[in-house]
Formats: sequence, structure tokens, C-alpha cells
Amino acid sequence: MTPETLHVPLAAGPARLVPLAEAHREGLRAACAADTEIWPIYSTNLTGEDFDREFDTKLAGGGQRAFAVLDGDGIVGCTSWYGIDPGNRVVAIGYTYLAPHVRGSGFNFAVKAAMVRHAWALGFHRIHFDVDVRNTRSQAAIRKLGAKHEGILRRNKITWTGHIRDTVILSLLPGEESDALRAWM
Repeated sequence: MTPETLHVPLAAGPARLVPLAEAHREGLRAACAADTEIWPIYSTNLTGEDFDREFDTKLAGGGQRAFAVLDGDGIVGCTSWYGIDPGNRVVAIGYTYLAPHVRGSGFNFAVKAAMVRHAWALGFHRIHFDVDVRNTRSQAAIRKLGAKHEGILRRNKITWTGHIRDTVILSLLPGEESDALRAWM
């Protein structure tokens, strides 16, 4: 159980997750540009002049293992593992963006099912999600997975816009998956 064993190609239903690579740069740029209104509530910005710097950061790895998210052969977004703590068998899923045309279609369930199934198979026993308190759409989507609200970290992160955000913490333990998520697993 290492960051490398987490960062392998995954799939569920129509969603394919492949480790982010240089070949995904322009496809992800286009997918992220499909909704320029959403980025102010994200901690980082994957549009405009910020895109290349943030993409390069994701490629470099560090504490984040990023995926390109594909629907068929087309890139529709990205997601990542982060906060990877094999010793405590805890990992986070986040930095997720999905293009508007796949939102609300069940596609997010497929993405998360692939990741959750893989984390449980590796022996992780807690997945957490950290979301800007203003991002109510993501909070609702995560709750639909079966995740439980744990609390709010107040003023814990400064976003790319300079906003000092409060972060909602939600978590999922084995057996808490919603029926909707299990249907994709």
C-alpha cells in the first residue's frame, strides 16, 4: 500500500481514470475551460494563465496523485488522491473537476466508485473529502456517496483568489457506501 499502488488506471461504468500525463494537457485544458464560472470556489485554478502551472504541479506529483478522467476517449476532467497516509490506512479524494455535460448523469458515481473500490481493496479504511464550504454542489455529491459530515475547519486555506476558506470535512468508511455508489462498484 503506497502512493504508487493507488495511482494505477481505474474504471467503472463509462468512467476511465488514467494517471495524468503530458498527453492529457490540451484535453484537460479544454474540459476545464467548459465552465469558467466554477473555478473561484476551487482552491486552485485550471483555467487561463494558471492552467499550465497547475497542470505541471499535478504532473510533478508531490503529495497528490492526479488522474485524467475520460468518458470514452474524451477527457472530461480530473481527480486526485492526496493526503495519502498508508501507515494509518487513510487517503483523501479531491481536486475533482468534471465538465458540465457529465455532471448530474451518474458519471461522478462511476469515478468515485472506481476510486473507493480500489482504496478498499488496498486496505485503506478511511477516505476523506475536503470541500470549500461555499461548494454546496460538491458537498451534496459527496453525501450521495454515503459520506458523513465530520466538521468544518475554519479559515484553514487560502485559495488561488486570495479567499480564506472554511473547509467542510466529510469521510467514508467501508460499509457506509450508499446504494447508488455500490451500484457502480
